[in-house]
Amino acid sequence: MKWLGAFAISVALVSPALAGDPVQEVLEALRTEHGFPGASVAWTGADGAVETRATGWADPDAGVPMTPDSRMLAASIGKSFVAAAALALQAEGGLDLDARVADWLGERPWFGRLPNHDSLTLRHLLTHSGGLPDHVDLPGFQAVFLSVGTDDPAPTPEDLIGLILDTEPLFAAGAGWAYSDTGYLLAGLVIEAAAGQPWTEVVRDRFLLPLGLTDTEPSDRRFLDRLAVGQTEMAGPPMRTLDAEGRLVFHPGIEGAGGGFVTTAADLARWGRLLWSGRAMEASYLDEMLASVETGAPGRSYGLGVGIDRTGTDEVRGHGGWIPGYVGSLRYYPARDVAIAIQINSDVGMLGPGGAFDAIERAIRAAILGMPK
Repeated sequence: MKWLGAFAISVALVSPALAGDPVQEVLEALRTEHGFPGASVAWTGADGAVETRATGWADPDAGVPMTPDSRMLAASIGKSFVAAAALALQAEGGLDLDARVADWLGERPWFGRLPNHDSLTLRHLLTHSGGLPDHVDLPGFQAVFLSVGTDDPAPTPEDLIGLILDTEPLFAAGAGWAYSDTGYLLAGLVIEAAAGQPWTEVVRDRFLLPLGLTDTEPSDRRFLDRLAVGQTEMAGPPMRTLDAEGRLVFHPGIEGAGGGFVTTAADLARWGRLLWSGRAMEASYLDEMLASVETGAPGRSYGLGVGIDRTGTDEVRGHGGWIPGYVGSLRYYPARDVAIAIQINSDVGMLGPGGAFDAIERAIRAAILGMPK
């Protein structure tokens, strides 16, 4: 789900801290200070090797420790996989990012009721510049989210896209920027129409399998192996995200192409370095991915599934993610060729004004990279 997150930048060109103690000590201190159940952190060296650290509990009630093998929902970090899938299909000649979305979806009976339906392109969807409202922000979505029963399937992308039909666009396509999970649901449908297979299989076949991201898979069912228990305050007092049988109390498939993966911090770190350094596929794609739209925040722009922050000549590429019970971030520092992934199994007190996650991320980054907080 949504949450791009802040990209504070202050890059000093020194080597990453490869020794474990400084990072582990910081993790333990952060857990004591902020009271989250557990966390997992991974980062790449310039040679691509991955370091991992974990703290706390994957299930505090059962006494199951958090380990580097514990998995969590990646939430909107998964948008990076969706954008990469679109770029791969374009490289293969299967679609054009600047073709109208109507070329792929125009025959669907609801398409003409979509805001800006006649001018939307896939690039607009992937850069959040299509002027689409975000269904996640609408009261109807909360009602859908909370009404899906234990044995019910997830709503379809078209069910959720239906929440914004007949609404006014926020602006003309290409004339502004507004984060929209709905746009990524549409992008998933375009990818499926172009590839003739589910968008998750496009990601699996072109990235997860070839790159050895074996801990990453679609979060399309309630039971997900090795999933850490999340703690969320989405519906009032803090509650567990897993029931007594180990199933999520909500259907994660409701996220669809707005995120859609369960993974480890180690897999995320590998992915971030490969993707945002231009190594994730043989075809040249990085310039296209980094061609970005200004978001309105100083120094911050958004490319194809990637947030970009620039301060002078310093740059950070990445994405944050939130879904009830799980908060995370993935950042790549091109000047160092290092990626850092952070996953925490709680959203309690993490986001919004005064939320702790930005400070947690800065402290972990400082411990790994030797940078100021």
